[in-house]
Amino acid sequence: MSQLPARNPDQLGTPLRSFVSALAVILGLLLSAIAVPAIWVDSNIVQEDGFAALAAPLGKDPTFQKRLATAAVASIDTAGSIPGPLSELVRPVLESAAASLTGLPGYPAAWEETLRKSHRLNFAAPATLPPDADSATSVTLDVAPLVALVTKQVSAKAGVPLEAPAQTLVNIGQSNQRQLIERVAVYAPVGYSLAIGAGIAFLLALLVARRRWKVLAGIGIGALALAGLWNLGSSWASDAVVGTASGNEVADLFKREFVAASTAGFGSWILAAAITGAALLAAGLVAGIIGARARKG
Repeated sequence: MSQLPARNPDQLGTPLRSFVSALAVILGLLLSAIAVPAIWVDSNIVQEDGFAALAAPLGKDPTFQKRLATAAVASIDTAGSIPGPLSELVRPVLESAAASLTGLPGYPAAWEETLRKSHRLNFAAPATLPPDADSATSVTLDVAPLVALVTKQVSAKAGVPLEAPAQTLVNIGQSNQRQLIERVAVYAPVGYSLAIGAGIAFLLALLVARRRWKVLAGIGIGALALAGLWNLGSSWASDAVVGTASGNEVADLFKREFVAASTAGFGSWILAAAITGAALLAAGLVAGIIGARARKG
């Protein structure tokens, strides 16, 4: 009786290994698609230091500076603490302070504190919020530090006592957006766990695959595709946010500038992903060519 030809044990598992490797690459890419944006949001929006660093350049924009200073000065209630005739005399001093606010030595620190107070206001637990903020459902900016800086300047120049309010709130979003922020604060940190899962999936794909250059090339192509999808998603989200008007000129300007800064910040991550994807694709193709030549030789 004739015997069947012997088969290499490694060849018996080749289809299964290829399937598992491809499945691991797809899983890693799916996890990465969510992990990268989530990590960026957690690092640059949910975390106070990241938010302050991202929004800090807004305080240097001339148009935004002027409108923000005007709004800060307009919020000072001179009628409540200064008699009517004297209040009229103080008004020119207030207008002068508005024009020179951004040139004051304490402006950079006041602007940073404005960002940090606003971040705490929007990302704090509801039970810790002040009554005015707790009743609001939109994203809120607290410009009290800037108002305090103007108040101090006017009091020194006019020689009259002015008391700065503890809070000066400006709504910069639509209703019910605070609930969205609460969800983002909860789910954004999950991105780190997803990133670890993606790394494990990619490692498994490399360990299982018989042709590792195909895995590298596949991950590279996937990274390039994700970069394109993230770019489209970022543009869509930016247009959606900017397209909603709050009715407050200062709030809308802040929103536009912050969205632009966020788009640019995430854009650098997208570029890094695209470069990484291109490098992995090139490395995989080169490894495949070298391997093919070695087998022929």
